[in-house]
Amino acid sequence: MKGIVKRNKNTGITLIALVITIIILLILAGVTIATLTGENGILRKSR
Repeated sequence: MKGIVKRNKNTGITLIALVITIIILLILAGVTIATLTGENGILRKSR
């Protein structure tokens, strides 16, 4: 049993951290698109 290498369970990105990151990025993308193309968006004001 000496040759068995124990792995640390806290290595890498967890699935929950990945999902939270994706959700935050989607929220930021939605806000940005709404700001650019909304009724009083930046693109309409520039015209």
